[in-house]
Amino acid sequence: MHSSYTVSGRIIDLHQQEIFEGTVHVSNGRISKIVREATASSSYILPGFVDAHVHVESSMLVPSEFARLAVPHGTVATVSDPHEIGNVLGIAGVEYMVENGNKVPFKFYFGAPSCVPATPFETAGAEITAADIETLFQRDEIKYLAEMMNWPGVLHRDPVVMEKIELAKKYGKAVDGHAPGLRGEQAALYASAGITTDHECFTAEEALDKLAVGMKILIREGSAAKNFEALIPLLATHPESIMFCSDDKHPDNLVEGHLNLLVKRALAKGHNLFHVLRAACLNPVEHYKLEVGLLREHDPADFIVVNDLEDFAVEATFINGEKVAENGKSNIAFTPSEEINNFNTEPKTPEQFRLPADSASKIRVIEAFDGQLITHQVWAEPKTENGYIESDVAQDVLKITVVNRYENAEPAVAFIKNVGIQRGAIASSVGHDSHNIIAVGVDDKSIARAVNLIISAKGGVAAVDGDNEQLLPLPVAGIMSAADGYEVANAYSAIDRMSKEMGSKLASPFMTLSFMALLVIPSLKLSDKGLFNGDDFKFVPVAE
Repeated sequence: MHSSYTVSGRIIDLHQQEIFEGTVHVSNGRISKIVREATASSSYILPGFVDAHVHVESSMLVPSEFARLAVPHGTVATVSDPHEIGNVLGIAGVEYMVENGNKVPFKFYFGAPSCVPATPFETAGAEITAADIETLFQRDEIKYLAEMMNWPGVLHRDPVVMEKIELAKKYGKAVDGHAPGLRGEQAALYASAGITTDHECFTAEEALDKLAVGMKILIREGSAAKNFEALIPLLATHPESIMFCSDDKHPDNLVEGHLNLLVKRALAKGHNLFHVLRAACLNPVEHYKLEVGLLREHDPADFIVVNDLEDFAVEATFINGEKVAENGKSNIAFTPSEEINNFNTEPKTPEQFRLPADSASKIRVIEAFDGQLITHQVWAEPKTENGYIESDVAQDVLKITVVNRYENAEPAVAFIKNVGIQRGAIASSVGHDSHNIIAVGVDDKSIARAVNLIISAKGGVAAVDGDNEQLLPLPVAGIMSAADGYEVANAYSAIDRMSKEMGSKLASPFMTLSFMALLVIPSLKLSDKGLFNGDDFKFVPVAE
């Protein structure tokens, strides 16, 4: 299938930490030899980038379309946690991702989701048991136990949690961590269970505690959570233990760039080229034992060509010897994908989103932060009308709801600050981790309309502003589209723009919205079962 050819330029050898002029000889998808030359073109040849932790589903694209959009930026592989679709469809969802990814010339490596459902405090669409995980581990594409979000279970050595970790050890798979805020002895206890990575560090101090006990730190810069600035200084002192990841990347952001942007930023800060490329290319391949070439003789021909070491514009991307992108254009063709789903709830009425005032003197409010998954609990004075608590636009205290999408149930209703919309409502069925419907709005009628748009499409993101309605349908598991990725990105950009025209100051309102039901990240979140305190792991009342 693959012809033989050569590519000449300045070769970046990450293992010898040298740059030399030479020619890469490719034959049958592998590098047959690398020959030093007296002169070569001014372009640089280096291994391709590997995203060390990403939920492909957050791009709202099926894997085959994610690959199309990623390869122009020099990405050749991802370490992908499919727990989003796992929460909707169980092991069948994970297998869908593997099969869909196999349609295209791109290296998807999936994990076996460790925490489906994420907590017992929400309604998910499925469960992935230890037996399911063992079934998945027998597949070559499943490289690791995906992020162990149940850190209390790890610290207390919960038998079910430990059974999953022991299965990973039995099959020689890495175990990914997820332990926001763990420091000192707790970090050491968490790591001692066999957990090898963490991508949830907010501060360098927290990351240093985890590095000290042998964990690898993933510097995350996605569409919502951005930890690059806080953590990038660690690259200078711990180059062997740092990787780059996006975690969650919305489609419009993926069109703009991927790990190439982090590489460029790190170099602009004066970091050593070999340290930066070690984090972006080498460390993930070695840690997860990926079949990804690192620009050595006999390796798979997975490499990229860039114009220079400042601009870092990707001129070509090769995977298994196939040129999959050139000068910003993807050579991966669009391939149709089947749609699988689990969506079963009926339309809601405005009255179902009412919250009786009773004798409330104050209300708990979720305080959201731009670019962070954590929230705070703050108190506000309730604005009441006709015996009900309403959104208070003047104080930016808006009604938030989570609607069970797997069965008919009454919506859970609470309040949120910092979304900022002045009118109408926004809604999404991308709601980590169970992917129920989340909506924020200024009035019950708009909230019901936005929610019902999503119910009618069996998944999507929606915005309602008076007579203006926009909907991006996501019919694959209610969280992805099977349409052309570039068209999805344009549609998402339009609905994102509309939410900002409605007043939101958030950089990515729908991404922030999607994390407001993520109970495992403190402090205050909302599930379909009620308002939840993530510090104490218990439900709390909205009004007191």
